[in-house]
Amino acid sequence: MTSVEDLNVPFDPFAEVEEENSPKETNHIHLRIQQRNGRKTLTTFQGLPSQYDNKKILKVFKKEFACNGTIVDDDELGSIIQLSGDQRQKIAEFLVKEQIVKKSEIKIHGF
Repeated sequence: MTSVEDLNVPFDPFAEVEEENSPKETNHIHLRIQQRNGRKTLTTFQGLPSQYDNKKILKVFKKEFACNGTIVDDDELGSIIQLSGDQRQKIAEFLVKEQIVKKSEIKIHGF
């Protein structure tokens, strides 16, 4: 009968995930893609170590990948770099090539 009693307890499937993958606690670089309208996409990049300057990294990304970009400051997540287009693989390769982070520290999300 204990299994029937457990069914009445509310269960939040995302509670554990939020605690484990909090961006403040981990040192992973997160690369995400967001769909805008039609074929247009937006790449977001967060989790850059604090020893690097976001403005300089953004300037290099814009020149290297021939795209537009901006820095968005969020209270919970810190500063997030947004680039136009799908730049996830290019950013990951650039960060590994320049030895900013290891390949194992990069998490690529999206389709």
